[in-house]
Amino acid sequence: MTELRPRRSVLYMPGANERALEKAKTLPADALILDLEDAVAPDAKEAARERVCAAVGTYGSREVTIRVNGLDTEWHDADLRAAAAAGPAAVVVPKVNSAAEVHNIERALELGGAPEHTKIWAMVETPVAMLHAEEIAGASERLTVLVMGTNDLAKELHAEFVPGRAPLLSGLSLCLLAARATGKVILDGVYNDVKDADGFEAECSQGRQYGFDGKTLIHPSQVEPCNRIFAPSAEEIDRSRRIIAAFEEASAEGRGVVTVDGRMIENLHVENARRVLALAEAIGAE
Repeated sequence: MTELRPRRSVLYMPGANERALEKAKTLPADALILDLEDAVAPDAKEAARERVCAAVGTYGSREVTIRVNGLDTEWHDADLRAAAAAGPAAVVVPKVNSAAEVHNIERALELGGAPEHTKIWAMVETPVAMLHAEEIAGASERLTVLVMGTNDLAKELHAEFVPGRAPLLSGLSLCLLAARATGKVILDGVYNDVKDADGFEAECSQGRQYGFDGKTLIHPSQVEPCNRIFAPSAEEIDRSRRIIAAFEEASAEGRGVVTVDGRMIENLHVENARRVLALAEAIGAE
C-alpha cells in the first residue's frame, strides 16, 4: 500500500489575517487551506495574495494549500500565477464544473512553473459539478482531491440546512462514488455553527460513515473533535491487526475459511484492515 497522508481535518485560514496565518502554525490540523476567496474582501485581495504566498513555506512538513479565487473572477489568473510560483502542496479551486476547466487550471499551473508536487484540489459545489463529478475527478493525474462545497450546493438547490443534511445527500453520494471510482481523496464540506459542538460531531460522524477521508473546517475549535472522529479507534486498530494476522495464518496453512470474532473474513476485509493500520501509522496512533 502506498503511503497514506492523513487529511482528517483541513482548516480554512483567512489569507488577509496575518495573526490567523501565524496561529495556524500551532494548530493540529492535518492540512491548511490559506484562503484568498471568501475570507478576503475585494480591496484586500492583492495584499492577501502576497502574504499567503510568502507564508506557504513557513509551516514545516504540514500540508499547506492555497484557495484561489474562482475561474470567473478578475483575480483568478493572477492568483494561479502567484500560487504556481509559491509551490504549495496544492491549489484549491472553487466551483470547478467540468473536465475542461480542470485542463485549463493544469495548463495555467504548468505555464506558471508550478513544481510537480503542487496538485489540484477541485471544489465541487454546484448541481452541474455533482452531475459531472466523475469526469472532473478523472480529468487529470494532477487533480488529487475533491472538496465538497456544501454551502454553495445548498444555496443552488434552494435547500435548507437541517440535521442529517438530507437535501444534500444525493450530491454527496455522487461525488463519493466519483472519488472512489477514480482513486481520489474526498473531503466533506464545512459545518457553519461553530458554537454547536454536538451538531458538528454528529456531522463528522456522518461524514466518516459515508466514507469521506476528512472534513474541511472553519474554526480552530473544530480541529480536535474532527481529528478524533476521523481517526481509527483503539478497537478498530486491534481488530484490524487480528484480521490481518488471522488471514495470513490461514493462507500459510492453506485454509480457505477465516473467521474473526465469529465473522467470515475475505480479501476486502483485509484491505480495509490494512487501510486502517496505514492511517493509524500516519497519524501516530497506537
